[in-house]
Amino acid sequence: MTILLILIFVIGYAAITLEHPLKLDKAVPALLMGTLMWALLSFGFNAGWFDVINYQGEVFSRPNGLENEIQSYGFKKNLMHHFSKIGEILFFLLGAMTIVEIIDLHRGFGIIKKVIKPKSKIRLLWILGILAFILSAIIDNLTATIILITLLRKILAKHQYRVWYAAMLIIAANAGGAWSPIGDVTTTMLWIGGKVTAVGLSEYLIIPSLVCFIVPFFVASKLKPFRGKAIRKELIVDEEVERLLSSKIMLYVGLGAIAFVPIFKGITGLPPYLGMMFSLGAVWLVSEYVKPEKDLPATEKSRYSTNKALSKIEFSSILFFLGILLAVAALESLVYGSINGIDVGTLRYAAESISNTIPNMDVVVILLGMLSALIDNVPMVAAAMGMYTYEIDHPIWHFIAYSAGTGGSLLIIGSAAGVAAMGIEKIDFIWYFKKIAWLALVGFLAGAGVFVIIEKFFYT
Repeated sequence: MTILLILIFVIGYAAITLEHPLKLDKAVPALLMGTLMWALLSFGFNAGWFDVINYQGEVFSRPNGLENEIQSYGFKKNLMHHFSKIGEILFFLLGAMTIVEIIDLHRGFGIIKKVIKPKSKIRLLWILGILAFILSAIIDNLTATIILITLLRKILAKHQYRVWYAAMLIIAANAGGAWSPIGDVTTTMLWIGGKVTAVGLSEYLIIPSLVCFIVPFFVASKLKPFRGKAIRKELIVDEEVERLLSSKIMLYVGLGAIAFVPIFKGITGLPPYLGMMFSLGAVWLVSEYVKPEKDLPATEKSRYSTNKALSKIEFSSILFFLGILLAVAALESLVYGSINGIDVGTLRYAAESISNTIPNMDVVVILLGMLSALIDNVPMVAAAMGMYTYEIDHPIWHFIAYSAGTGGSLLIIGSAAGVAAMGIEKIDFIWYFKKIAWLALVGFLAGAGVFVIIEKFFYT
């Protein structure tokens, strides 16, 4: 039965990885995987086949399937604990996604277009890269990529030029998201899960992330596609017509509200999702009273309402994270074996096995980062959180955040930002692998090398 439970995870994981060939939303296999694993875990526990371990190391069992109220309550309490931690992540993401949609509804991101007035291709490359690095740290790498590629389509007319810039944006956005607790789903998971602090993550990852961004951009600026003058596309709609009276206000209020979340946590000590809910409430309040247009009829006000923004959120992504995190929690809860005479869960057992095979954890984390280019980094980080028991802000947690966040740039399908760019600009997988992957690898390894140096000489 243990093998069957692990097999469900492997099959579900494979279906998620093969989302595009199967033409199946990855939320479907994720939900089926997560719920089936808990159903099988419950059935096996009640029959006396499985033992379950909670986050405190307490083991619950029902030998021969005998009824035991205390043991059964321990199983349910363990599930409730995992679901509450998952809920914190989901509500945090829901709040952040809503704020971004509110800004977009008021065309706030159109203001950024004024900054992009390139005279040369190299200058355009660096302007877009810097914006991607900064924006992804404030909102997230996926949203930053979508926004900037949308603007890029209004600047460069020829697709053969745009794909190069779009591909480089993936590297910059993933690097920018890696050092911020709100810049990538994986860093958010580590932050909310109590593995890193916002200050610690930023302090030790800002320099490696900068290196990961700057090195490939410096190399790319020497390549032929980025030489010469920028070719500006004629705008179909005038910029002043595109902008609303509320655009600037909602951009500043929205970005400021998201950036305030770590401050809220630092001041109150409350979980980050409460700070995000507070920020959402504040942005929602402002959006109710701000005037998007001078003489907007009352019947048209709903076009700019937060309810409209909520309807645009990709709830399939939320459900994907729910399924993945439930599946990983099931593996974490299943007692697989013992280490030094102490029962441990499946993920902890796997961690010890890997450590015995590859004793250098820096090498392990780098390999995990490279592997995240092939498979989704969300379940990988979720699994790592269940595998290792390092204290908060331990170098390994920071290195996992860096590797999982930037390693996805090695392949176009390795990150949410890459998949989004692939869809918008129809970037070919093989083209990206031949032209861009080596640049991403150079940046990834350069940043990893800088992190290892910082870890060796500055961590205490």
